[in-house]
Amino acid sequence: MHKNKVAAVTGAGRGIGRAIALELAKNGADIAVIYSSSEDHANSAAEEIRAMGRRAELYRCDVSDFAAAKETVSAIVKAFGKLDILVNNAGITRDGLVLTMSEENYDLVMDTNLKGAFNMIRHAFSPMMRQRSGRIINISSVSGLMGNAGQANYSSAKAGLIGLTKTVAKELASRGVTCNAVAPGFVESDMTAKLSESILESAKSAIPLGRLGTPEDIAHAVSFLASDFAAYITGEVIKVDGGLYI
Repeated sequence: MHKNKVAAVTGAGRGIGRAIALELAKNGADIAVIYSSSEDHANSAAEEIRAMGRRAELYRCDVSDFAAAKETVSAIVKAFGKLDILVNNAGITRDGLVLTMSEENYDLVMDTNLKGAFNMIRHAFSPMMRQRSGRIINISSVSGLMGNAGQANYSSAKAGLIGLTKTVAKELASRGVTCNAVAPGFVESDMTAKLSESILESAKSAIPLGRLGTPEDIAHAVSFLASDFAAYITGEVIKVDGGLYI
């Protein structure tokens, strides 16, 4: 499905990003594993990709840094010769009520989760335009569609990603490049592992399918959007949430 494609995945060392990188590799893509802090996790993901017979290269990058994002995209294109798929998954949380949220925690989340995606897209524009093909997938969240108490920064960033997705889709459509978003609901991750059992049970009761999502659930949707099967889909937001948004 992604044979001979080159995919760059941000936040690829763990969780949803790792699952996406592995799913794309399983379907034939070579992977630029982009991470910010944990080299051990990124190395582990890269080794798993190589064990599938696909190429994996590591790139440490703070995506919120415009110049660093430019350097990373340039290095990927130089190493692999092209860039077919960009998945903007890198994200952080700094939860708190608006009443007590610090400016720093608001800015940190916006800079990584929204500006980081813009930075990567901005620098991937040229190579994808030259190729006249490409797939950009942004990992948003149901929180960006519904809002979520205690997540003014995170919800704002994820809602902003949807606007960014639709704008990029319009700007790049004539060049054969699509841009879509995936909006996960509650997904098993390091973040949800920190929640209490009562909160988890409450979350599950709000989900019609009665369970949390897995990173693989998200990865399957991303893999579809990155494939030729989704060639006529752009500017779309696909909720992968077990029905939470209904």
